[in-house]
Parts: sequence; structure tokens; C-alpha cells
Amino acid sequence: MATTAVPGMLAAAPGRTETAAAPALVVASFASIGAGAIHAAAIGVHSEHRQAVIAFTVVALAQIGWGVVSLLGVPRPFALVGAACNLAAVGGWVLAKTEGIAFVDGLDVQEDVQTADAVAAALAGVAVIAALVAFVSWSRTRQRASKAVVVAIATVSAVVAAPTMVSAGSHAHGGGHGDGGATATAGDDHAHEATAAAGQPEEPEHDHGDAVVPPTPYDPTKPIDLSGVDGVTPEQQARAENLIAVTLLRLPKYADPAAAEADGFRSIGDGLTGYEHYINRANMADGRVLDPDYPESVVYQRDGSGKKLVAAMYMLEPGATLETVPDVGGPLTQWHIHNNLCFTVEGRVAGLTNADGTCTPPLVEGSHVPMLHVWIVPHECGPFAALEGVAGGQIREGEQRWCDHAHGA
Repeated sequence: MATTAVPGMLAAAPGRTETAAAPALVVASFASIGAGAIHAAAIGVHSEHRQAVIAFTVVALAQIGWGVVSLLGVPRPFALVGAACNLAAVGGWVLAKTEGIAFVDGLDVQEDVQTADAVAAALAGVAVIAALVAFVSWSRTRQRASKAVVVAIATVSAVVAAPTMVSAGSHAHGGGHGDGGATATAGDDHAHEATAAAGQPEEPEHDHGDAVVPPTPYDPTKPIDLSGVDGVTPEQQARAENLIAVTLLRLPKYADPAAAEADGFRSIGDGLTGYEHYINRANMADGRVLDPDYPESVVYQRDGSGKKLVAAMYMLEPGATLETVPDVGGPLTQWHIHNNLCFTVEGRVAGLTNADGTCTPPLVEGSHVPMLHVWIVPHECGPFAALEGVAGGQIREGEQRWCDHAHGA
């Protein structure tokens, strides 16, 4: 007996308990797709933790993939696959909210329940129940949901999932910052990817400007929290935290100085200070600023064991001055220049300017453009500290040299 294919469905082979999507399976499918979409939306706010990104990606792909395929017409056991997949997602959510998932960096500390993750877990729970109902009630009658039922279920899922996906984009870790990825600095292509780190321990709620808890020292291995500094707006704090997070994520590709050299970076020969700057002249005038994929300078700490990558030093485009620097983090981010250094024609530091502000030939002056360190290791003066002494450069007239003791190591 011939089998007729139904448009949009897979035809059942003779003698097999295979069916197109029945009503219960449609509910499970769209609930799973909705939960997966929310998990996909949450990937960006965990981007500074690779393991968390991988975990959210796998869960999102599994939930969405199963949901889409199950709508086409699948064998009965496939319903159990969806139930197991979504049950695992619910179990992971419960673990993350009660103890933290110890083996996933970024999800290893308990977090408060928030709207996005609660809705994702609820949809996954619905998918589990509906998939089990579909499995138990499976029959050879090939009962199919009508188009009207499919549209209705899809609409309800979309209405629930869509606003929750937006909420997931501003997920606040551990009751912390709801600003999420908001940033208006140059280099937005990357900075919007990163927000406060995942897994922040539970603590009393606090304002970005007026902390009701003691400020948190900057530790790159822990959630980023730059609250507690007077005069810093929530937007400035969010931008500063984002810049740190995306730098932590992307700068380590230059952990080996050889990798930096292969990309065109060259040492300026200042290693005797304990810190050695590598400059990339092409990146200094490429139209990109505050971009960790194309930093103008990378900084290595020199010790007996070699060179350790410790910071990026972002530099503005030629022509920029301390009066025209972008507002990244307000008082948190103090820019500086170097207007008293002399260099060889090869670009190595060779001395200071004369009393009249010039360099003795064949030495030449360096660039006077504003610069900003972003440390990927703890620093006693916080994540944006300049170096000390002559290496610290010059700041805007009328300002005091800034040391962020609130977030110093």
C-alpha cells in the first residue's frame, strides 16, 4: 500500500510506529525551541567565560534542534530524547541556582533566580511533560495537530520567549548589574559582547554609584564589580566593566610574545622598568580604538621566569588629546600621555627630552596620543592604573593622579 507524504511532514513507513507531530509533541517542540532561544540570548552576557559559553551553546542547539526536527515527523523514541534533553536543562538550572555548577567556569557559584532563567526552565519543564505525554499516547493513527493548533501554540511560545530573550540580554549575575552590555565607547563591535562575569556570589543589592556594601577588589578570576566609586554613573561603570571583560576574553591570544611579534608588535625596549611594552604601529592608525582584537600595545611583566602578559595599553588615533578622550568609565578611567620620551628610529625608548622639550638627534619624539591601560591581572591601583614614575606619563592639567584603592589588589 503506497504511503502519501503530507506537505511539511515526513511520511510514515509501513509497519513503523512513526507519526507526524501530534498536539502534545507540538507543545513540547515549541516549548523546547523557546527555552533554547532564551539560552542562546544569554550566551553574550557570559562571553568572558568560555566554558559557560560552550554550555549555553550546547543547550541552545540541543533544545532548538530537537524542537525543529520533532515537528517534521519522527519515531516514537525521539520524544524521549527531547524529554531527556530538556530535563537535563532543568536539572542544570536547579543546580546553578542552589549550589552552582562546579565543573563549568562562570556557572560555578550560586546565582539568584531571575526572570529569563526562570522562564527558560519553565519552558523546558513544559517540554519534558509534553514530550512524555506524546510518548505515552503515541499511536499508529498518525494524529496530527491542525494548522490552527500549531499556529496557536507557536504564537503563545513566541509571546512568552521573545520578551524573555530581551531580558536575558541584561541578565544580572548574583543580583548585581542590570546594565548588561550597555556601552557607548569606540570598539562597540566587541565591547557589547561582554558584561559582568557570571557566577557572582549572592550579596545585598547595590547601586553603581553609591554602594551599600564594601567595594570589591579587582580580581580577573572573579565577577567584575567596579561599584563603590563616587561620581561614577551606572553607564560609566557598565562601560568600564565591559571593556575589562572583553579584554580579559580576547587579549590572552598574545600571552606568548612570539604571537604578538607575528602580528606586528615590536618591543620598545623598556623591560628594565619591570614592564615591557610591545607596540603595533599599524594598529595605531587603523580606525579602531579600545578594540582588544587590535590593541595598539600589549604589556608584559618581566621577571626571572620570562615575560607574562599583564595588560593592554589602548591608544587613541593620531590627533587625539587629553581634552578629547572618550568617556569610558568617568573617574575610573584616567587617560595619560607620554610627551617627554625620546625614541630611536627603530622605535625603542632611548631617553628623555631636553629642557626645551626636544630630543637630541638622531633620537625622535614619540606619539603624544592619550593611552589607557587595562590590566588582566590584579593591580594595587585597580584595573585601569598607569605605571609609576616616569613610566606613568602625564595626565590632564588640573587632575590628580588616580589610584583606585577601592578596587586595588
